[in-house]
Amino acid sequence: MGLLSSRISITRYKVSGQLDGSVHETVYHGLKQHAIPKIKDEGSEALVGWTSFEHPYAPDFEGYSFVFGTHMVFALRIDKKSISPKLVQKHYALEVAKHLEETGRNFLSGNEKKTIKEHVVKTLGRRIPAIPNVYDLLWDYQKSSLWFFSNLKSANEALETLFIKSFGLALIRLFPYTTADLVAGLSDQERDLLLKLGPSPSEE
Repeated sequence: MGLLSSRISITRYKVSGQLDGSVHETVYHGLKQHAIPKIKDEGSEALVGWTSFEHPYAPDFEGYSFVFGTHMVFALRIDKKSISPKLVQKHYALEVAKHLEETGRNFLSGNEKKTIKEHVVKTLGRRIPAIPNVYDLLWDYQKSSLWFFSNLKSANEALETLFIKSFGLALIRLFPYTTADLVAGLSDQERDLLLKLGPSPSEE
């Protein structure tokens, strides 16, 4: 889901820490080093990396193209293969029938069935192209805030892992509790009260 979509989902983050040296230069090298691979391993089930906002299928960060005014805008791309169970079932049945005919037997052992199924899944994985999913993000470095345009758990976890790997900065997801703790400027007494809060009892 993208920044310019008519319908969007957003996860807000606080960026913990500061970059050393030139911010744009450091981010550029992080994006470049961990960009989505151009040469794909056909055996991989999923690939994760950064891509550019304007050209998500041909990542290009040259000339600080990810800088928009006071913000940095780029995207997380996850290329994932999805093999239909029915397709696996079809090719597995064909391979079993072929193996029985070649061996002249009427049954296969459990290990043989397992080996055939693994072979079928691996073969189909090489043939089926990965489906790209692009998730835009907007990073306001001066305010240490980041908007990620997805609420998917898998996408958010991939973002948090790749972000700290690329830039050495941790992302803290903002929801009501963390927002109150990190953004509201609470006193020690107010923070103690916040820690004691629990969910409201449901009304009967």
